[in-house]
Amino acid sequence: MTQPSTVAVIGLGNIGTAVATNLVKGHRSVIVADRKLEKANNLAQKLGSLAQPMTIQGAIKQADILILAIYFDPIKELLRQYASELKGKIIIDPSNPIAPDEKGGFKKIIGTDQSAGEILSSLLPKDAKLAKALGTLGVASLQNAAFQKPAAAVLFYATDDVSINNDVEQLIRDSGYEPVRIGGLDQSIRIEVFGDLHEFGALGKTINLQEAKQKVGQNI
Repeated sequence: MTQPSTVAVIGLGNIGTAVATNLVKGHRSVIVADRKLEKANNLAQKLGSLAQPMTIQGAIKQADILILAIYFDPIKELLRQYASELKGKIIIDPSNPIAPDEKGGFKKIIGTDQSAGEILSSLLPKDAKLAKALGTLGVASLQNAAFQKPAAAVLFYATDDVSINNDVEQLIRDSGYEPVRIGGLDQSIRIEVFGDLHEFGALGKTINLQEAKQKVGQNI
């Protein structure tokens, strides 16, 4: 049996904590990292022996798959700062490029027709590979719908590099979800906030594989 790739969750806010917790529930070892090492230590203690706390730099060096559970703009800075260390890594981007508006809701901080996935792909360090994933549900659903039975809930993903499909799909399954690839990163806008396949867009809820087939076609 092939040893699973080493995975790190960088950024331990609501989404990062939920993702790390789901992976441990799925019996997947995970490195947890945050700019505040104490936060990583506390979460690792809570999650048990499958979680290992590290600094961000240590996590980037150690892991094969990096889940960047931080805001969109800090991801851009991280890609620049650690360009040489990210060579050959699989980078998972769950970010949504939004900020609070003046009406109590949220607005996009990039162009209406732009996606975080495509922008970040243009900043990708050499030989790193990017997948847009783990960001199609709000934190409550991400926590509550994991390992749903009898029909698992779907998490959509997009990537230009099909060589990482198996790694991304195993990661999603270990998180308690059914993976569905919707295409390349030019489809990222569909699975970001306000997109037709995001919980806070036209989708409006979690769905299972059968429902996903009806949404994106049978070729999945």
